[in-house]
Amino acid sequence: MRMRPTLSWTPAEDLPPGTTDPEPVVDALSTGGVLVLSGAGISTESGIPDYRGEGGSLSRHTPMTYQDFTASAQARRRYWARSHLGWRTFGRARPNAGHRAVAAFGRHGLLSGTITQNVDGLHDAAGSEDVVELHGSLARVVCLSCGAFTPRGELARRLAQANAGYEPVAAGINPDGDADLTDEQVGDFRVVSCTACDGILKPDVVFFGEAVPPQRVEHCRELVREATSLLVLGSSLTVMSGLRFVRQAAQAGKPVLIVNRDPTRGDPHALTRVALPLGAALATVAGRLGIAVHDEVAATRDGV
Repeated sequence: MRMRPTLSWTPAEDLPPGTTDPEPVVDALSTGGVLVLSGAGISTESGIPDYRGEGGSLSRHTPMTYQDFTASAQARRRYWARSHLGWRTFGRARPNAGHRAVAAFGRHGLLSGTITQNVDGLHDAAGSEDVVELHGSLARVVCLSCGAFTPRGELARRLAQANAGYEPVAAGINPDGDADLTDEQVGDFRVVSCTACDGILKPDVVFFGEAVPPQRVEHCRELVREATSLLVLGSSLTVMSGLRFVRQAAQAGKPVLIVNRDPTRGDPHALTRVALPLGAALATVAGRLGIAVHDEVAATRDGV
C-alpha cells in the first residue's frame, strides 16, 4: 500500500496575522533587485489546483513518488495513463494576471530573478525570462537509462498512437498534471519506452521522494545572495525545497515578503504576509508602480 507523503504543516497559534495592504510589496519592488519565489497558488487562477489550499488536491490525491515510479511497472502505467489524459488540459492552461505581473516587473528591471516551484511553464509562457524551474517541467521527458530529453508533445503523440480510443472521463486534474482516474479506468494502458535505448521514460520533474539537483539548489542560493529582497508568491512553504531560501534570505538580513491568503511556514521569517488573492494583489501592486500588465495570449505549447 502506497503511503501518503508527509506534507502537512500545522500553523502555530502565535503566527503574525496577514495584512490586506500590499504597500510593502510596492516599496520592495520600487527599489529593485527583488527575487521572486512562486508556488502553486500563483497558478490556481489559471485553472490548475494547488496542493494545500482550500480544496487542495492532497485531500484526495497521493502524488507519485520517485521510489514507486522506478520500482513498479504498474505504478508507471498508472502514472502515464493519468498524466497522458491530464496533459491535454494542463498543457492548455494559460498565464493569469499574477504570471503577467511578474513578467511585467521583470521587463521593467525590478527583479533580480524568478524561481518557481511549479512545473507548469506558465511563467515562461507569460514572458518571464531566465526562470529557474526548481522542480523541473512537465513539458520535457527524460530517459532514466541514457539521459536523453524529448519534448512532451512527442511523447503525447506516441502514447496516443499506442492507446487509440483511450478516452476515460477524469474526476479532476491535479497540480502535478495528472488526472484523477480509478484503477479500472487506467486498465491496460500501454506505456512506451525511450526510442534511443528502450529505457524508462520519466517527466523531467522532481517527484516526491526525489532530491532537487544540487547544482540547481546552489544556483538558487546564489540568486538569494544577489537579491535585495525575496518575494514569495502563492506558496505555503511547507516543504524544505522552497523554505530553505526563505530562511537563507532572513538569516542574511534580507526582507522576505509573502503574498498568500493562508498562513505559511515562512511567516515567522517574513516582514509581512499579504493575505489577498494573487492576481488582484499583483495587479494592484503593478498599478501603484505605474506598470501596465498586458493580457497577452501566450503561444501554444508543444504538443497541445
